[in-house]
Amino acid sequence: MKYLTILCDGMADTPCDALYGKTPMEIAAKPVMNRLAAVCNYVVLDGEATWRYGSRLGTARTTPEGMKPGSDVANMSVLGYNPADYYTGRSPLEAASMGIALGAEDVTFRCNFVTLSDAPEYSDKTMLDYCAGDIPTEDAEVLLNDVAGLLNRIHGGSSIEFHKGVGYRHCMVWRGGAALLKNTVFGQTTPPHDIADKPVTDAFAKLTALAEASEDSTSEFKIIAELMRKSYDMLSVHPINRKRVAAGERPANSVWIWGEGTAAQFPDFTVCTGKRGVIISAVDLLRGIGKVANMRTPAVPGVTGYIDTNFAGKAEEAIQSFKNGDDYVYIHIEAPDECGHRGELDNKVRAIEIIDKDVLKPVLEYLDGTGEHYRVLICPDHYTPVAIKTHTDTPVPFLLYDSRDGAELTSADIAGGMFSEVTAEASGNHIEQGYELRELLLG
Repeated sequence: MKYLTILCDGMADTPCDALYGKTPMEIAAKPVMNRLAAVCNYVVLDGEATWRYGSRLGTARTTPEGMKPGSDVANMSVLGYNPADYYTGRSPLEAASMGIALGAEDVTFRCNFVTLSDAPEYSDKTMLDYCAGDIPTEDAEVLLNDVAGLLNRIHGGSSIEFHKGVGYRHCMVWRGGAALLKNTVFGQTTPPHDIADKPVTDAFAKLTALAEASEDSTSEFKIIAELMRKSYDMLSVHPINRKRVAAGERPANSVWIWGEGTAAQFPDFTVCTGKRGVIISAVDLLRGIGKVANMRTPAVPGVTGYIDTNFAGKAEEAIQSFKNGDDYVYIHIEAPDECGHRGELDNKVRAIEIIDKDVLKPVLEYLDGTGEHYRVLICPDHYTPVAIKTHTDTPVPFLLYDSRDGAELTSADIAGGMFSEVTAEASGNHIEQGYELRELLLG
């Protein structure tokens, strides 16, 4: 038996006027997903859905009560790890992917390059672009080195260090910071994509409040706040940004520090499940989860985390992983989420269609050709509605297909199916603890 998860990040959405009251999942041409959904044949007995064969549709709460609906928390849930037990912050997972060694007292942060408006006061500026126009890694590396130099001028001998990531996404480590943050509740800082097109006033205030909460009145949090302010002054006139503006591109005119946490640790995936697992993703967050869980995290050329990513390459890597004897393949696709954050409705629909055609279809064709039975789980990690450009904690739709159950169905049996938020909700099947999805998939 082989097991496949297609995690369509942020795919779920709310009805859109521009789509005649439908969602991107409903409008998208996704014949493979819909065919699998049509195999669903169940009856409801005493309030419980009982399946006769084929697929299972339903909803799952991937964000536990009281936690933020981030891709970190939600993907941990889908992978079978209860975030309430194992979550220590987002950035430690990305640090793990980047190979950054962390001590027990170290604190990590996500460091984004962003585009802010030109309001005189930093706290009055607006988050114009959380990814600085998708600045390329080679330009971002130059800017990051200059930010590190700025930090040294602000506070020589600081215990803060920077590590290059990909594109606008990077990592900052505060060595020994946990010892000074005993009274601080992590998770207070704000992801820049949560305040797209909004003033940074409240979000920046949360960061500065952490300095007051720490035991050290001269804590690095004050230095971080000052660094963010002064990074705007330096980066807004940086030659790279002058060139970007001249080319009609958005400048990376500030760093935005968020996602604090301490070193992550949770159980080995193979030990927990008896399955050899693989995570295929373009983003450090998912690769970091895989590394902490001792899953293989192969690099796929040309993956970007956006709609221009190498979709076919991810499918090819999944097929090769199965050929090499891996039992469980988790394909994470960031594109729908990025389109949601950018308010790109047409691109979000298109991303779902490409996933169906260039990822799901070839992998299922390979699995069907092997003659070996398999199970497939398809779901988003969270909602990213285009209308609000950020995540919500609404329970997500999921589709589970077992090839053994659907093998004997005729073409008449599989006509007219639909996998969407509406059909998943209508199934009456709800999983309150999202981490139970792994058990459902593995049986």
